[in-house]
Parts: sequence; structure tokens; C-alpha cells
Amino acid sequence: MIVSMQIAGMHCGGCVRSVEKAGNAIEGVSNLSVDLENGKLTADVSRSGLTEMLKGAIEDCGFDVTRVTS
Repeated sequence: MIVSMQIAGMHCGGCVRSVEKAGNAIEGVSNLSVDLENGKLTADVSRSGLTEMLKGAIEDCGFDVTRVTS
């Protein structure tokens, strides 16, 4: 299942790397991509519960997830 998240608060490449590192550390998340210009993350998740885990991991990095679509 492909998930998209709108992320507020990213402003540099370091922010992108933090989000990528947090998301890629979750087993079952793959093909993660972060677009700094649009503040958008897309990823494949192997099961629905991972969406909330991914959202939490991003928020733990200090960013706000303002919208989730799947």
C-alpha cells in the first residue's frame, strides 16, 4: 500500500535525511521518498499499522505530519 504524508517544518537537506532515516528504520517500509520542496513523503508500507508507526517516527524527529493519505 502506498502512503503519502504532508510534513510541516522541513527546511533543509538535514531535515530530509532525518525523516528518511527514521522511516527507513521501520521494517515493512520501503521505497521511501521525501520531497523537500513540497514537504511530502511517499512510501510503500506492507501493512496498515505501519502508517501510524511511520507518522510517529516522523513526529519524534520534531516535524508535524499534517495530512496522511493512502
